[in-house]
Amino acid sequence: MSTHDFRALHERLRRETARSTADDRRGALRHVTPERVVAAAAEVRLGHTVSLAAPIETVPGADDPEPAVHRMTGPAPDELGADGLHFATDRFAMNVHGDTNSHLDALCHVLFDGELYGAVPAGDGAGALSVDLVEDGIVGRGVLLDIPRLRGVPWLQPGDHVTADELTAAEAAQGVRVGPGDMLFVRVGHRLRRTELGPWNAATRRAGLHPTTMGFLAERKVAVLGGDGNNDTAPSAVEGIAFPVHALAVQALGIHLLDYLQFEDLVPVCAQAGRWSFLCAVAPLRLPGATGSPVNPIAVL
Repeated sequence: MSTHDFRALHERLRRETARSTADDRRGALRHVTPERVVAAAAEVRLGHTVSLAAPIETVPGADDPEPAVHRMTGPAPDELGADGLHFATDRFAMNVHGDTNSHLDALCHVLFDGELYGAVPAGDGAGALSVDLVEDGIVGRGVLLDIPRLRGVPWLQPGDHVTADELTAAEAAQGVRVGPGDMLFVRVGHRLRRTELGPWNAATRRAGLHPTTMGFLAERKVAVLGGDGNNDTAPSAVEGIAFPVHALAVQALGIHLLDYLQFEDLVPVCAQAGRWSFLCAVAPLRLPGATGSPVNPIAVL
């Protein structure tokens, strides 16, 4: 995709979104109405819950040179085995936006041409578009589209990308349709490949979505986009724009992103149940002014 075509697509999506949102800072979450949340509750038929998050990495790897730090801070050595009441305690720290751990991107995470979503100046983003916007969580209907399943392969190779036509084809093959207010989850098999073959430098090569798929999301009024990779392909499909999907989804459309999820536990449950939609609850940490948060989305079937 040429830079010119990308900018034309970005401008079209930005203008269409601006006409329909006015001063609404919730972004695409405006599509998650109370009525749609109530309707999503009807997806629960089995009472089966599944995590969509990967275990947090604490060991350095090719895709995670600065992993999360988790250490026990108590009990003190002299308390081990001692009589009476004592507590085990610990400390945790991580880089939220990396290439391994599951996280949510807030709307203030992506700047393009000096602006954030809704033409908010970059300097005002932490207050207007931070993760505080989702402090009450995101609850609604989730839909999983499994692209490797569609292609008949275990995973997409790094550098490959998902097209809009494939999203439509996956809907037909799986008997589901993405609708307004849905959380769309697109599996490319990144996690399975990492488990089977080991980590690699995902910053330089990874499967993801082609930028033109953002037209599909805009048309269907998708509220949240989640992937088992970064959602963006590397190398980028657009020369000079490293993360075109982030720019289009977050900055133009106001869609919160969920990066580096894992769907390997969910896929067999959906396949056995014969349906690929479910109630989904996303609860980020309450980190005032943050650009993102670790997250553990839960699918309920």
